[in-house]
Amino acid sequence: MRCTLAIGLLGFMVASVSAGDWAEFRGPTGQGHATASKLPTQWSSSKNVAWKTSIAGLGWSSPIVVGDRIYLTTAVPTGDGEKKDQSLRTICLNAATGKSVWDKEIFLQDGKTAKPIHSKNSHASPTPISDGKHLFVHFGAQGTACLTLDGAAVWQNREFQYEMRHGNGGSPILVDNLLVFSCDGLDKMFVVALDKSTGKVRWQTAREHKNGNKFSFGTPLLIEVNGEKQIVAPGTFHVAAYRPKDGSEVWRVDYGLGYSVIPRPVFGHGLIFLSSGYDTPVLMAIKPDGTGNVTETHVAWKTNKSAPHTPSPLLVGDQLYVVSDGGIATCFNAVSGEQIWQKRIGGNFSASPLFADGKIYLQSEQGDGIVLQPGSEYVELAKNELAPRTFASYAVADGALLIRTETQLYRIQQP
Repeated sequence: MRCTLAIGLLGFMVASVSAGDWAEFRGPTGQGHATASKLPTQWSSSKNVAWKTSIAGLGWSSPIVVGDRIYLTTAVPTGDGEKKDQSLRTICLNAATGKSVWDKEIFLQDGKTAKPIHSKNSHASPTPISDGKHLFVHFGAQGTACLTLDGAAVWQNREFQYEMRHGNGGSPILVDNLLVFSCDGLDKMFVVALDKSTGKVRWQTAREHKNGNKFSFGTPLLIEVNGEKQIVAPGTFHVAAYRPKDGSEVWRVDYGLGYSVIPRPVFGHGLIFLSSGYDTPVLMAIKPDGTGNVTETHVAWKTNKSAPHTPSPLLVGDQLYVVSDGGIATCFNAVSGEQIWQKRIGGNFSASPLFADGKIYLQSEQGDGIVLQPGSEYVELAKNELAPRTFASYAVADGALLIRTETQLYRIQQP
């Protein structure tokens, strides 16, 4: 069901970010594709390690790369008592050496009033984003901020109060002069766009409420359909596309009681691919050229066979690759939905897969890095151990993999 509309991904929209930068969650296109070459396929805590740097506190945000610097966030517990405050921080490292350039507190989270988080989450899970001139960091309902690349404060916004069940998660995106993110809490759900220069609200669109669990952690994706931009934002109960100019809804697809939606969509062949979250995830392909509720007319195919709760899908050519949280990797024909192969690879997965240098990279929660050859058969090229836990997705910097573990950031690179 190949769509012949003039549809394109807008990963190039932020013109001031250079081609070699990895400036947002899942890279330049937001879909986990890197143009780097000569990436290593084998590594360990000592093999092919250009450097490793200890990161204070805990954060599952992925690192981003802008020029010769790496940026990431973390949450450092402070004070006494069982419910410690959290210093929500942004860290800048030299990309060549891993040395600290600056480390600044952005917000202080009150431990006495903060809601508990999931054992697999952190207080700093959304990935930063940059337009090449500024850095935008987001901590869910704890606040959003803009900094210069040297760490100077530009603006802060802490006006969005909603109940973050299990903590924060979804990352922001840039759409022209807007910073857009989802706020899907237990008590209310909405999508918001801030003026990226001032932090002021440009629009706020409420999502539909139903009974049951209402929270999600989605990261939107910007696409273009027939010359018109759409912000595709998965959330609880449904996915919807919004117009950047005013936040009005273009189309929506309902997926029943799906909630706690985490995977970021991918786009190609005129189709949006996404997974619907808990309790039973449904992987679906949607044609984004409709208006209104298109649940009955624009779902090209769907399946619940080993669909992921957490890792995002990966589109490579005509094939769609997913890995379930329980360690089952599956390859589908992206257009038809036909399963090509499936393999239990073991372990548990939260990080989203990467396609780079002609290979697919998977990173398990236990620290195993699995390298696959794309194609119609499962071909494992390497399996690498790197302790301790890893929940953050890969970033790529000038021929190197950046892998964030629970305590370290590694630059993995061939000599």
